[in-house]
Amino acid sequence: MLNHIGRFGVNTISLMSANFVAREVGYHMTEGWAQGERATNEYFRPLETFGHRFEELLTAVRSMGFDTIDIWTAHLNWAWATDRHIAIARDLLDRHALAVASLAGGFGATAEEFDAACRLAVALHTKVLGGGAPFFDVRRDAAIATLDRHDLTLGIENHPGVETPEQMLAKIGDGGHGRIGTAVDTGWYGTVGLDAAQAIEQLGQHVFHVHLKDVRAPGSHETCRYGQGIVPIQACVEALQQLGYQGAISVEHEPEDFDPTEDCKANLALLRQWLRQ
Repeated sequence: MLNHIGRFGVNTISLMSANFVAREVGYHMTEGWAQGERATNEYFRPLETFGHRFEELLTAVRSMGFDTIDIWTAHLNWAWATDRHIAIARDLLDRHALAVASLAGGFGATAEEFDAACRLAVALHTKVLGGGAPFFDVRRDAAIATLDRHDLTLGIENHPGVETPEQMLAKIGDGGHGRIGTAVDTGWYGTVGLDAAQAIEQLGQHVFHVHLKDVRAPGSHETCRYGQGIVPIQACVEALQQLGYQGAISVEHEPEDFDPTEDCKANLALLRQWLRQ
């Protein structure tokens, strides 16, 4: 069985950069996630401005008290990242002493796209792809072989189509020799009316990464500060501890109409407190 926890030791806390999905539309995201994702890709893609803009992002993450980041693919996308983009990103991560817990997002529908996503993860010095990969859905064995070649793991996120622990376990199957597991989105379990802590218990050793998120009500995906929603966040942390989970826990909160910085700082303080208990 592969050691999917990488080099992070016991429960490193990371900041999900997708928390800033609405930043490039002025926190006025009226057309849904795709609007923010498109605007973010457009903002970060130009090479001539990439270094300055990526450094602004890293500086913001550092100022919030985090030393580890999950890099969302709209901030550095395998679909457009050149060797120069990647070299700049790697230099800035080192300069700001930020480790990368995962590459987060979508990882392509073809062999070439999936391989590009894997090569980007390797360049960022992470072992975890956390999100979705249509290529895996249609060519499972080839995807596992690619992960094996790059020494990576794929944590499949519980999003539409794979919304229950039972569906996730069926998708993981035999685990692909330890290469395939789940990146638990606690908020999405809340959105579909499930207890995220119980889901974690059911998923057990297949939990490769955690997006710790609260939402205000079932049936919607309005994220909020920990304790202001319906997700039993502290119970999720306790469930992870009971499992002996030693991977990174990502603070995730992606509001459409305000800057999540202060909420994420509060979430970090709460999570540190719970992990000490």
